[in-house]
Amino acid sequence: MFSSAPKKKNTNATPLRDHGGAAAAAAAAANLFHSPATPQSRQRSSFIFNENAVPNRPSTGTPAPWAPRLSVLARVPQVDRSGKGDDTDPIKPVFVAEFPQLVRDEQATLLHKRVSVEGLGSGGIDKDTSLAWITCGNRVFIWSYLSPASGMRCVVLEIPSKVLEDGDTGKSDAGSWLLCVVNCDDTSKGTNKVPKHCSSAAVIMCNWKTRAVIYWPDIYSESHNPPVTSVASSDELETVLTPDRRSSFGKHRRQSKVGGSLNGLHTFNSLIASVVPGCKFVCVALACSSNGELWQFHCGPDGIRRRKVYENVTRSPQQGGESGQNVSNKWYPRSLTWRFPHHSPKESNRQFFLLTDHEIQCFKVELSSDMHVSKLWSQEIVGTDAEVGIKKDLAGQKKIWPLDVQVDDHGKVITILVVTLCNDRISSSSYMQYSILTLQYKSGLDSETTNDRILEKKSPMEVIIPKARYEDEDFLFSMRLRVGGKPSGSTVVISGDGTATVSHYHRNLTRLYKFDLPYDAGKVLDASVLPSADDYEEGAWVVLTEKAGIWAIPEKAVILGGVEPPERSLSRKGSSNERSAQEEIRNLTVAGNFAPRRASSEAWGTGDRQRAVLSGVARRTAQDEESEALLNLLFNDFLSSGQVDRALEKLETSGSFQRDGETNVFVRTSKSIIDTLAKHWTTTRGAEILAMAVVSTQLLEKQQKHQKFLQFLALSKCHEELCSRQRHALQIILEHGEKLSAMIQLRELQNMISQNRSASVNSLGSSSDIQMSGALWDLIQLVGERARRNTVLLMDRDNAEVFYSKVSDLEDFFYCLDAEIEYVIRPEHPFEIQFQRACELTNACVTIITTCLNYKNENHLWYPPPEGLTPWYCQPVVRKGIWSGASVLLRLLSEISGFDKSSKLDLYSHLEALAEVLLEAYSGAVTAKIECGEEHKGLLNEYWERRDALLESLYQQVKEFEATYKDSIEGSEGMTGDAILKIMSHLLSIAKRHGCYKVMWTICCDVNDSELLRNIMHESLGPDGGFSYYVFKKLHESRQFSELLRLGEEFPEELSVFLKEHPDLLWLHDLFLHQYSSASETLHELALAQNVQSTSVAEEGEQEYSKLNLKLSDRKNLLYLSKIAAFAAGTDAGTQVKVGRIEADLKILKLQEQVMEGLPSIKDKQLVEHQLLHPEDLIKLCLEGEGREFSLWAFDVFAWTSASFRKVYRRLLEDCWRKAASQDDWSKLHDSYIVEGWSDEETLQNLKSTILFQASSRCYGPGAVTFEEGFDQVLPLRQENMETPGDTSSSVEAILMQHKDFPVAGKLMLMAIMLGCEEGGDTTYEEGPSPME
Repeated sequence: MFSSAPKKKNTNATPLRDHGGAAAAAAAAANLFHSPATPQSRQRSSFIFNENAVPNRPSTGTPAPWAPRLSVLARVPQVDRSGKGDDTDPIKPVFVAEFPQLVRDEQATLLHKRVSVEGLGSGGIDKDTSLAWITCGNRVFIWSYLSPASGMRCVVLEIPSKVLEDGDTGKSDAGSWLLCVVNCDDTSKGTNKVPKHCSSAAVIMCNWKTRAVIYWPDIYSESHNPPVTSVASSDELETVLTPDRRSSFGKHRRQSKVGGSLNGLHTFNSLIASVVPGCKFVCVALACSSNGELWQFHCGPDGIRRRKVYENVTRSPQQGGESGQNVSNKWYPRSLTWRFPHHSPKESNRQFFLLTDHEIQCFKVELSSDMHVSKLWSQEIVGTDAEVGIKKDLAGQKKIWPLDVQVDDHGKVITILVVTLCNDRISSSSYMQYSILTLQYKSGLDSETTNDRILEKKSPMEVIIPKARYEDEDFLFSMRLRVGGKPSGSTVVISGDGTATVSHYHRNLTRLYKFDLPYDAGKVLDASVLPSADDYEEGAWVVLTEKAGIWAIPEKAVILGGVEPPERSLSRKGSSNERSAQEEIRNLTVAGNFAPRRASSEAWGTGDRQRAVLSGVARRTAQDEESEALLNLLFNDFLSSGQVDRALEKLETSGSFQRDGETNVFVRTSKSIIDTLAKHWTTTRGAEILAMAVVSTQLLEKQQKHQKFLQFLALSKCHEELCSRQRHALQIILEHGEKLSAMIQLRELQNMISQNRSASVNSLGSSSDIQMSGALWDLIQLVGERARRNTVLLMDRDNAEVFYSKVSDLEDFFYCLDAEIEYVIRPEHPFEIQFQRACELTNACVTIITTCLNYKNENHLWYPPPEGLTPWYCQPVVRKGIWSGASVLLRLLSEISGFDKSSKLDLYSHLEALAEVLLEAYSGAVTAKIECGEEHKGLLNEYWERRDALLESLYQQVKEFEATYKDSIEGSEGMTGDAILKIMSHLLSIAKRHGCYKVMWTICCDVNDSELLRNIMHESLGPDGGFSYYVFKKLHESRQFSELLRLGEEFPEELSVFLKEHPDLLWLHDLFLHQYSSASETLHELALAQNVQSTSVAEEGEQEYSKLNLKLSDRKNLLYLSKIAAFAAGTDAGTQVKVGRIEADLKILKLQEQVMEGLPSIKDKQLVEHQLLHPEDLIKLCLEGEGREFSLWAFDVFAWTSASFRKVYRRLLEDCWRKAASQDDWSKLHDSYIVEGWSDEETLQNLKSTILFQASSRCYGPGAVTFEEGFDQVLPLRQENMETPGDTSSSVEAILMQHKDFPVAGKLMLMAIMLGCEEGGDTTYEEGPSPME
């Protein structure tokens, strides 16, 4: 780190256990003398090695000097190897991967040849492909550092000798190469959830001194064709020298070293490359030179075309001279980078940024035949405007160097490393300030705009080190910047002398973490980001070292181990790892007897999962630690003695029952048991170790220990406490047992698959190849790789080892199955291969879920009450994984028509088994949501949709089996009828369990078994009618009414509920049940229902219509039937009321016929027969009629409706009285009355013929017939009977007073209504309807 190391004690007097300790110490001392420092001393000779100077050298010749050094071990946390705790130092880096053996062998060969390689090699990590590379002599080694050691594939590329000869580049220039890896494999550019290993990649190398270019079109090609090369012409070489150094170019090249002074030599500073879409094995590379030139290299299998596309890209207005450059500009342009690191093959052009000494420029290259490069825009970042970038010419500011530029994965944020030389005005001393400038595109501006201010500051300048020692330009321009790792927003600065510094700005404070290995481990060559297993997360930082392999810097280490920026340099000068040779010799005498140890997965604390993004580091409390330690102590005592001495009381006192879920101490202990990593597994034996019984033995040992843990919980009464207080925690503990049992069965399945494959393959095939093949093995590799990337402490383990060890993460099996299904089962593979691989994965999924269900059934007494608890196999990630496998089987099922019957049956059985476990998972998830009172409609719809898709496809296949059986003449070629019935019966049972009514109905219809149908209806009753309701619905849609009503004999209540929506059949069912009163009401309602068109939507999406189209004659018949049913129900008072209402409605129907026939305006006879008028409409028609009888019919309608109707439509009743008064000529009657002098008897006779008299008699007379209350409750005759005397329109008398003849004949009009009320008389007309028919 940045703090100084404490002074070490003298260890010379430490005794050596080995009897050859003196010789070992002497050899170690000699080895130390020859071990180069970093930076390498120019006076140190590299040719005085003694071949026997290295003690205990392996037979392979692998150099051992760096491995046992105490300085290396100082960086490695001393871990707890018992597997019971996590004692690793959280601020230490973690060893990830060793170099491939080929690299070690090459390093050993160079050492044997007395060639010192330290400080001269180069290397890097390609973030896109996760390929690491390193140069040794004239060879380049490329490998995937994510691959486990057992499966690591290292590609060795030979640098052609002619390039070395033509360019005069010797082995001393091994670090003079720029290298780009171009991913040519489109299949590996898809999902980033579990990145694929690149299967096709091109490599472009460029010597930044001699400008020689080498191109390998496909490093994974089996043809091993020689690379394509291109060397600079003599004219081009002339341009790389400044005028004062051209004469000494050869001498300069021989004396120049990496990081040495390059004054007078214009070199390539940066190289980027991209694949050309549509052109196989064709790439384009771009390089910028320190003399301001931009070069393009068109690389293909047939050759490399190089051309200079820009002459001077660095000239600024402040620079003078004809060339626009001065001596201070010899390092620029500095850096090239693509705007979007991830390139889509469909894009025809790419944008890239170029960093100069004062601005950032954006170019576009057309990825076509001409490879045209055009400049889009440039923006000044070092100028007078501080809002744009860096403000210069400030007091105390002497010089500004933009050193490197990087862009985030989304192409939105641009990060620039800047160093400023400042002068302390107090002490007059010079110091350097390291800063990070972050820019982003302005909102609303197009990326190809020529606006001068297209970028803006994303945040203020972040100062990494405010005051650092002065460094020369050689050191400054060896620095590189990397972005994109954890913690989010952090950056890494790599210095040329071998250190990497992580800068993290959080909560307005910058903290630095320095990765600095001992000198004997070599320099840091490059840094990158570990691909994350999740799209939304960054990965941890990984560092490639020169001699110590690849290391990772966990996020937790940066957060906890970061320090505030000191007034120190980013170089190794003053580093805590800078030791004297004497101290190293003393350390070797102590380290000689200790085996080398490294930070690895054995330090992984299995009880504490490190997946959450650390916004701050959540640490367990001291009480949690004490509780867990106490539980482990009590459990270990139980294992040794079988006694539980007051365990419950002790654990309650320690607070062990205060937390539920994953944080519960019992859960953590259970998880540590099942997730224990085996200490004796290795990564170099790969599948060979997995082929042995060690995997199964390890899993069985875990299972036995977990059973002991459950016994401990039961005997100590902790089980009862958890069952009552922490049900979720207890469920998780038991689910650990489920997963462990499932993992054991999965291992047995893999063994069985391997045995079956070994029996069918050639005897020449090795058992290792058999183990490492198949879909299940591929998926295990993906799951293990995901776990390793989520946890850097597991990176040194094999993928399969991680998978079989991390039992609690069994859900990841289904996650990767969903995310990588197209990778494991590729559609372009032959059908037989897809079929075989799909069946393997199906067997795995079914084995896992059925094992868990069996475990739960066998140990059901251990489980807490399940209300509100969702089993792990019902979680969305598990369901999605199973559905992905089922989707592949469904696709294969639709494509299997041309294959044999046994393959079809095999595929059917696998899909049926997978459908069964998937539907069980959905059922459990829905039940849990309902019990918790959570929203479950969406989940329920998804459950139904997938249930129908699976079971309908299965039944369709069964029907094909049946058709094949019927078409088969011999019968032996196909399936037997019993076998088909057995398959159908099992499918029917699945459909019954999950309520797939459509399949159940189809099966019953196809077999034409009514008894089976009735049995299923009895078994599948539900709150909404269950399957019975579905059967009723299908029968009604198909208009099989007789079959529907017959089912009412066995299902009377269910059919009654269903027929409430279908009254045209309900009354028949009521009559069958002798429910006459209900039948009468139904018939009555049906007779008065409007003619409507009801729509019922079938499950297939088709619409079937049931029309209710009744004529008036039909309605009268229904009313007669209703009347008969009412009499059949009884003769009580209620029956009389019902009958009266029916009779009144009959009268209204008959009156409607007369009214519509009497109106000349209605000519449509169809309308007369079918239309049922509302009483209001019927009364209005009467008011429109011209005949005198229409006025009386209106009063009849009012009389035969209800009292509520009369109250609501009182205004309409008043209109009827007005019309009645206007039917007679009262002025003429009054004149006759006066002239003729009518007697009382004549007056009565003459008034009887008036409509007013007849209306009064019908409404108010002694013989008036009304339903419910009389007219006087709504409209009294006389005004003196009114409750409100002031209301002039609340009586018949008041209405008549408004008549035009009332002033003259008012007495006669009042006499007519009063005599009609008192006399009564004949209230019917011959043309009027009789009260009863």
